Amino acid sequence: MEQPIAMNTLSQILEKLRLKGKDNELKISDHGKMQSKTLGKIYRPEDLTIVKTYRFEGDSDPADNSVLYLVEDQDKNIGYMLDAYGIYSDNDGPAFDDFLKKIPTADRDEQELFA
Repeated sequence: MEQPIAMNTLSQILEKLRLKGKDNELKISDHGKMQSKTLGKIYRPEDLTIVKTYRFEGDSDPADNSVLYLVEDQDKNIGYMLDAYGIYSDNDGPAFDDFLKKIPTADRDEQELFA
């Protein structure tokens, strides 16, 4: 039986997603919706559920502070949204935060997500 891997860095989690074929990044579109280039889909907040949130804080560099949201769509596809904290955010303006606040949350166990 495969032993669970302790995942405590952003790169470890992104690599695990890649290895499981779940490296589907969603980015905010110009129209205020999330877009998956991998799946060719556009999502509204009600199309997604946040199933896990990881927060990372760098020891000395604020640029290392980020949050990773694992999301699941209505077809059970797992994807992720990545955002840095504060001024280092890649998501300009309130569109990303507004979208994020509207997504329902259902916290899941890592074993279930990475099975």
